[in-house]
Amino acid sequence: MFPRLLPVTRNLLIANGVAYLLQLVLSPVLELWLALWPVDHGFMPWQLLSYAFLHGGVFHLLFNMFGLWMFGSELERLWGGRRYIHFLLASTLAAALVQLVWTQLIGSNSATVGASGALYGLLLGFGMLFPNRTIQLLIPPIPMPAKVYVAVFGGLELLLGLSGPSGVAHFAHLGGMLGGFLMIQYWRGRAPFSRKR
Repeated sequence: MFPRLLPVTRNLLIANGVAYLLQLVLSPVLELWLALWPVDHGFMPWQLLSYAFLHGGVFHLLFNMFGLWMFGSELERLWGGRRYIHFLLASTLAAALVQLVWTQLIGSNSATVGASGALYGLLLGFGMLFPNRTIQLLIPPIPMPAKVYVAVFGGLELLLGLSGPSGVAHFAHLGGMLGGFLMIQYWRGRAPFSRKR
C-alpha cells in the first residue's frame, strides 16, 4: 500500500522539481549562490537550507523525492504539517552543519547539493516511530524491519564516509539522521534535553 500524498510533501516535491528545472537552465549561477559551499570557499548563511533544493542529476532528484514521498508522507500524516516541517528543518540544518565541519576538517572546496540529509532524517524518524514496520530494499529485494534498515544505512554511511572521498556527502546524511534524532528526543523530553520542557 502506497502512502497518501499530503500537502507539505506534495509542495516539497513540486518545489524540488521546479528548482531542478531552473538548475538545468541556470546551473552555474544557481549553484554558485544556492549550493552549500565550504566556509572559506563561498559560504553564505541561506545555503544552510537552499542546498537541499538543488540536485546533482535526475536520478539524485528522483531517489530523494521517492524517499520523501515514502517516508515523509507517513510522518506528515502522524505529526501534521507544522511539526513535520520543523523536523525537516532540523534534519536539513544538522546535515548542512555536519557537512560544513567535515569539509573544513578534510580541506575540501566542493559544494554540497541535495535533499539527502533531510531524507536520512526522515528515514531515522520513520525507524524510531515505526521500528517494526517492514521495509523492502530495492536492490537486493530483501525485507527487513525499519529499525534494522536504519541501522544498516547509518552504518554504511559512516563506513563509506570514513573510507575517503567519493563525491557523495556521507556526513551530510549522518548529520540529517542526527538532526532527526535530536528533534524527536527534544519532543519527547529525553536526553540530551531536559524533561522539564
